[in-house]
Amino acid sequence: MTLHLLSADVLDPIGSDARRPVILAFLIFIGMSLLWLFTLATAEEDHPERLYLADRSLSPVLNGFAMAGEQISVVTLLGASGVVALFGYDGFTFAIDSLITLGVLLVLAQKIRNSGRYTLGGLFSLRASGPGPRIAAALVTLAVTLPILMVQLRAAGISTAVLIGMSSDGAQRFCTVVMGCLVACFAAVAGLKGTSLMHVLKVPLTLVTLAVLTVLALRKFSWDPMGLLSAAVTNSVAPDRYLSPGMWPYTASLGSLNTFGNHIVFILGTAVMPHLILRVSASRSGRSARRSMSIATGLVGVFILLLVTTGFAAAAVVGGAEIGIFDPSGLSSPVLLASGVLGDGSARVALITSVACVVFTAVLTTVTSVTFAAAVSFAHDVFGRGKRPRTDSGEARALRVAAVLVCAVGLSLAAATMRYPTEFLATFAMSVAASCIFPALVYSFFWHRFNRTGLLWSVYGGLVLSVVLTILSPTVSGSEFAVWPDASFDLYPFQTPGLVTVPAAFLLGWLGSIASPERSPSDFRHVEHKLLTGREVGPSAH
Repeated sequence: MTLHLLSADVLDPIGSDARRPVILAFLIFIGMSLLWLFTLATAEEDHPERLYLADRSLSPVLNGFAMAGEQISVVTLLGASGVVALFGYDGFTFAIDSLITLGVLLVLAQKIRNSGRYTLGGLFSLRASGPGPRIAAALVTLAVTLPILMVQLRAAGISTAVLIGMSSDGAQRFCTVVMGCLVACFAAVAGLKGTSLMHVLKVPLTLVTLAVLTVLALRKFSWDPMGLLSAAVTNSVAPDRYLSPGMWPYTASLGSLNTFGNHIVFILGTAVMPHLILRVSASRSGRSARRSMSIATGLVGVFILLLVTTGFAAAAVVGGAEIGIFDPSGLSSPVLLASGVLGDGSARVALITSVACVVFTAVLTTVTSVTFAAAVSFAHDVFGRGKRPRTDSGEARALRVAAVLVCAVGLSLAAATMRYPTEFLATFAMSVAASCIFPALVYSFFWHRFNRTGLLWSVYGGLVLSVVLTILSPTVSGSEFAVWPDASFDLYPFQTPGLVTVPAAFLLGWLGSIASPERSPSDFRHVEHKLLTGREVGPSAH
């Protein structure tokens, strides 16, 4: 992101007349949300299972709405609509990836729930014994969580600064810190049930707001969808290429193979994020998990349709060049659209306020979910597995401390790197998840020869390759959008390391398993029976 353009003090899509009521209403909404949060927190118990998984008591409908809410992140909400507005076809294809992601997770959901495990450490230990798998899981969790936190908090700070009309670098950093502190409070006091209810609130609020934006945009074009699309093409920065692939400047020069790798990494990596695994594990049963995923898929389908339409509407109403002047990344396109579809008046203030509230809930819930899942992993897999026995209340306290520490580290890194283009961190996190988690789960669930050596080779090999190839990629040096554009150690020609790391992780898992004489500690037939039925083999299964 070109932050020096954002700091030019010209970013004012709301206007001085409407800013005061928008900020006032926004603050009231934040206050009410936090009051509701702390009310929910007083009802939370210190039993780890109830905090981590809401005692597996969430209904399929409620968990389905919450799963859909997990997909409505601030990066998806603002970033995907912005990319559609600025780059047309390329943004549309990446928005569709979020829907395909749920299809991949739908295949794994029942087995994840039936396994009885809800952290990466637990799932990695399904076919491997000892502390090694849990240590590997903790490292992978950090490698996935911290970059995602940095990107999400950074986007939250910039979008909040846009909403309140403060566009300087200092204002963006201040907004980032404030949003991060709110998230840390939320993650420290709320269990999975509290975050689930916030997700349930977010889904209808987001869908209704996007639907209103779409309807108002269509009204400006006499209710003609093709007229809106035609205007989006005409008002884009490159009308002849807007509906064709290859316009996104970050990857336009890297070829179609790079684009394919980006899609694969996003789909596979997002599907096995730790917070989504935790969400699936909170279902009442494997069948309930599949039903929740089906509900979530339908809701996310509606969200993606509205998101894409909103992106095209922003290009049609505001114009691609105007959006690029305000914000080269397009993060402000929903706010600009809300400001442009109505004239001055109370209705315009209400619409902009609604967009602000949607952005706030997206930040609060999604970043909290990522932080909470990482904290659960450390509290359960690291703190809870020490030599000394831990009490339930001690593990619950460890969860809250870990949540604050993870969020504090992510927030500190996000604030310290505000001047640097850090979008590559999202690609890195997805690559780590796709390379380290997805192959391990596939082998654990479906291959009888998989063992501890294969797991460690696959996980550590995928992690090391992801780090090395990211450093050597054009996102770090040698390109206009790199962290160090003047340096040139970009020996790896693609944006994402996943083109190499995903197949390499599968290969390493296979080689490690067949090269090692050890067998999995549990007979695979017993594991397979549990994955299919959710019950152990033996008398306890009846």
